[in-house]
Amino acid sequence: MNLNEFNSLIDLYFYQAKKQNPQSIFLEWLNPQNKKRFTWSETSSNIHKLAKIIKENIVDRDRCLLVSENRPEWLVSDIAVMLANGITVPAYTTYTENDYRYLIEDCQPSVIIVSNNEMHDKLKNIIEEKDFIKRVITFEKINSRNYKNKYLDFNSIIESNLSESDEIKNLNLKRTSPACIIYTSGTGGNPKGVILSHGGILNNLEGACEILRPLINKRPIFLTWLPLSHSYEHTVQFAQIAVGAKVFYAEKIEKLLDNISEAKPTIMTAVPRFYQNLYNKINMNMKKAKGLKAKLIKTTIYLGKKILLKQKMNFSEKLMNFIVNVLVRKKVKKQFGGNLKAFVSGGGALDKEIGEFLNAIGLPTLQGYGLTETSPVVSCNPIHKIRVETVGPPFKGNQVKIAEDGEILVKGENVMLGYWNKREDTEKVLKDGWLHTGDIGEIDSEDGYLKITDRKKDIIVSAGGDNISPAKIENQLTNSPAIDQCMVYGDGKNYLVALIVPNKDFEGQKEKINEIVGEINKNLTLLEKIKKFYLINEGFSIENGLLTPTMKVKRNKVIAKYKNILENFYKN
Repeated sequence: MNLNEFNSLIDLYFYQAKKQNPQSIFLEWLNPQNKKRFTWSETSSNIHKLAKIIKENIVDRDRCLLVSENRPEWLVSDIAVMLANGITVPAYTTYTENDYRYLIEDCQPSVIIVSNNEMHDKLKNIIEEKDFIKRVITFEKINSRNYKNKYLDFNSIIESNLSESDEIKNLNLKRTSPACIIYTSGTGGNPKGVILSHGGILNNLEGACEILRPLINKRPIFLTWLPLSHSYEHTVQFAQIAVGAKVFYAEKIEKLLDNISEAKPTIMTAVPRFYQNLYNKINMNMKKAKGLKAKLIKTTIYLGKKILLKQKMNFSEKLMNFIVNVLVRKKVKKQFGGNLKAFVSGGGALDKEIGEFLNAIGLPTLQGYGLTETSPVVSCNPIHKIRVETVGPPFKGNQVKIAEDGEILVKGENVMLGYWNKREDTEKVLKDGWLHTGDIGEIDSEDGYLKITDRKKDIIVSAGGDNISPAKIENQLTNSPAIDQCMVYGDGKNYLVALIVPNKDFEGQKEKINEIVGEINKNLTLLEKIKKFYLINEGFSIENGLLTPTMKVKRNKVIAKYKNILENFYKN
């Protein structure tokens, strides 16, 4: 299969669907209250039926808003919109009514696809107000109310008969045609709609398939739990199609470990926050070990790091490594279903210590780098040569260079077409075809691996004009099992302070947290040391608006909420 030969993501899907056993299960939702399974044949049939309805309600390139948790109907809807020559606009389920209002007024969708009553309740007032919304399609029955003829439910659509002559064919889609508009989650201000092309995502898949190829020796299994409305998981969805995978959709994040045991995934994608929690959990359990068990764990990590760094081992170390493979690493892998070949980390910087630890204990973790504007992957570590302090070599479809001020610039088919309705914003970041990422980095001259050193926007500039990376300090703090979350503050100030959310087991233990901060300060430069901190009981969450849907801290929101506390640090 040559991804260069496809004109659209539609071409990719139907090419792969024809190759697969039509009766084999393709999509499955691990929700005991709403078990769903679609075969390849059923998926294709459902796409055609839904596309026909959408086509009747849009003109070419009309937008279609998709608001749903991850489930099989999500993929069906996304591809159906594209088949109808529309543009999918995925939106997070965690948005408020005001967030949806902003999106809807900005992109003016002709069709809204919404999963259930809970989601619909946040949209119903806007739907009633906006005349440009011609059709609302729901995955589940909506509470009885007079919705006139605007509403249709998914089940009634797929239960209808469709003749072959009614199927949409002879598409005029090109690689430059818009496939979707994905709104950036935004750590500050209103989100911007990033227009991604069919060719951009296909181009990205070439690099993704190269990363996946060594990990696959039979039909791969994926467990999808990151929001499909995020560009990272949205493209992973098409990588799953490209490799003919079986896809499980997690019930919910609280059931993730149970879902992993059931699905037994080959590959899992996640954001750094997931790996940080995993690291703390495994680390805490390992620290409870005593005697021989403790020695085995210590040896596993020591030898695992040697393997990771490709250091030579003597005969006794090789023998010991074989023993810990059986006694330690095999048991760790079993907790993740036993078939896991690799974790893939994206959506933010993965701490080096966490990356080394996970790889050493038998959970290969490939850190990558990207942003919504690049469809989204720029680079990723390959399984045969992992360098945890980097984000790997750039994908072949990318040109990457470092500007004079250290900013990472990217050029290629995978770069966005622009921001929806925002020409000035587009021109600020797209100059002569080069996307200015806002990230600071360097490229290793020996093997071309990319390393992210900072984020332009998140740099703290002290009163003395020194540039300080808060992410570096925050990662060290949250690597302690006692600290769940934190945010470092000090822009324009003489020293740094921090807001700390302690782990529940350490709530009220200010002396213990003080000890930990003191220990971390020993490894920091004078400018980076945390002089004061404040413990807060309420964590940063999506629900309280302090985290983005991909679990990044919204610094401006946190600063606004705790402004008085932060400023009081500097009054004495």
